[in-house]
Amino acid sequence: MKPILLAIISIVLFVIPMSAQNADAEAIKQVIQEAYVDGLQNRGDIAPIRKGFDPGFELLGVRENQLTKLSIGDWIANLERSKEANPDPPEVLTTVNFVDIDITGMAAIAKIELYRADRMIFTDYLSLYRFDEGWKIVGKIYHRH
Repeated sequence: MKPILLAIISIVLFVIPMSAQNADAEAIKQVIQEAYVDGLQNRGDIAPIRKGFDPGFELLGVRENQLTKLSIGDWIANLERSKEANPDPPEVLTTVNFVDIDITGMAAIAKIELYRADRMIFTDYLSLYRFDEGWKIVGKIYHRH
């Protein structure tokens, strides 16, 4: 095989998977921004939250050395009660820094940092799966700073 043809084939085999990986990473960032940051963290619209989270989602935490769980349904209900009690948007919005997104096939983990007033408040590890309709957040563990 001619060296130039071998080089072209090598580039194509390397670039095409990287392009798909980059598109998936951008789709994951968009879901996290719209559903999680703008939706849950900043008390936004419920529709993007329901779209971006799988109904089986669970937030796992540790309180007093015991594992705690919160379903997305309960989290949304808490948000709706909070918005009814205080309909004004938060004065200081939460922002996100994407530290790492690791994708293998249809599974991904996103490590993100959440900030409020330029102060880091959480490091989150979000688990996602790619479904026919796109990426959805299926689980979360976190560290509160």
